Amino acid sequence: MAKTDVNDSSDPTVMAKVTELKKELQRLVKAIVDDDEDCSIESIDEAKEKLCALKELKQRRNQRSLSVKLLDSLTCPEEFRCPLSKELMRDPVMLATGQTYDRPFIQKWLNAGNRTCPLTQQVLLHTILTPNHLVRGVISQWCRSRGIELSDSVHDINDEGVTDAVRDHFLSLLEKMSLTPPEQKKAAKELRLLTKRMPSFRALFGESIDAIPQLLNPFSENKSQTSIHPDLQEDVITTLLNLSIHDSNKKLVAETPKVIPLLTEALRSGTIETRTNAAATLFTLSALDSNKALIGKSGALKPLIDLLEEGHPLAMKDVASAIFSLCMIHENRSRAVRDGAVRVILKKIMDRMHVDELLAILAMLSSHPKAIEEMGEVGAVPCLLSIIRESSCGRNKENCIAILHSICLNDRTKWKEMREEENTYGTISDLAKNGTSRAKRKASSILERLNRVVNIMHTS
Repeated sequence: MAKTDVNDSSDPTVMAKVTELKKELQRLVKAIVDDDEDCSIESIDEAKEKLCALKELKQRRNQRSLSVKLLDSLTCPEEFRCPLSKELMRDPVMLATGQTYDRPFIQKWLNAGNRTCPLTQQVLLHTILTPNHLVRGVISQWCRSRGIELSDSVHDINDEGVTDAVRDHFLSLLEKMSLTPPEQKKAAKELRLLTKRMPSFRALFGESIDAIPQLLNPFSENKSQTSIHPDLQEDVITTLLNLSIHDSNKKLVAETPKVIPLLTEALRSGTIETRTNAAATLFTLSALDSNKALIGKSGALKPLIDLLEEGHPLAMKDVASAIFSLCMIHENRSRAVRDGAVRVILKKIMDRMHVDELLAILAMLSSHPKAIEEMGEVGAVPCLLSIIRESSCGRNKENCIAILHSICLNDRTKWKEMREEENTYGTISDLAKNGTSRAKRKASSILERLNRVVNIMHTS
């Protein structure tokens, strides 16, 4: 049987809730401290709620400790045990196949992206969990006959804190997404707020393959996004962002057929907040390599690059983060180069906009021959050398010299510029002595090549 200590990882429901609460609390406290006088009262109130919820979980676990220890000493019938945990079921629920499991453990199975019954391996028509009141009643009677109290508090914290009332409200909001535009707007606004504030609400979307399509109902029937009210579009896109934060949702969200096209179109239209949140959603989803490939194939890189070129301050960081994450796989680097990323990124770097993030992207793209050719055409060499001279950031210097090394290997016409830089400022030599270990290697390699060229010229 599971122990009751808060640090016990064998109780997935409570541990998931505790971990999520701590993360949310850490984020809120940081926001409050960093914002000083400008922090919102809403943030403070939300932090108080998280603290209270954390305290309540601890109290509930302590209250159950005596009963659990007693259960540990007893041998319960095999049919009372969850097929997954092999422990006495506290909240037995049925899958679509009719098999019964303890809710926390089957929920963890489903949240991991599985869509089959663990026992029968049948594909599930849906992932809604139905309480098995008969089995729970028999287990409760067995416990009572032995003087053991099976706490009802498990109902209050199942599914990472989801109550039946919360689930019912969730389903009613999804139903409203297929009603009139005013009802859709109201429901979308509430879904946005709830998925922001309640991690458990995000998890609910993983229970049914129909939940996300229902959320996207306003965009069905071949409607153009331009015909959708901007507020409704923004709320739906932001809800997708909130959902994608939940690790167990990333695969489900990205693989729902309408989602990536919807996000891609949102990058081109709507308010700047909508476009920014669409970029942030793509960044969050791209944490999975399979999603990186899916997003790249969808054509999302081009509108991301276009939004980067526009240079709106609100969107720049999220867009750059999304492009960087997507380009971590080789095929997306080719797509980014084809879609004009090199010229756009270099222009922003020359304007000294988000240099850190954009240099990191450019360093990845520099493995592509076409990228090297374009860098030479738009004056990348003097720009990168000037950053090495001016910057105090070791990582930026490292990325600059890595890009210059790729240029040096592939474009001999740029050796003269590097040689002149070295003669005038000693920029590369200085980096070979004082840079990061990687920067030293790249700088030394460039110097060796430049010296060989000089020696060849002298001997000829």
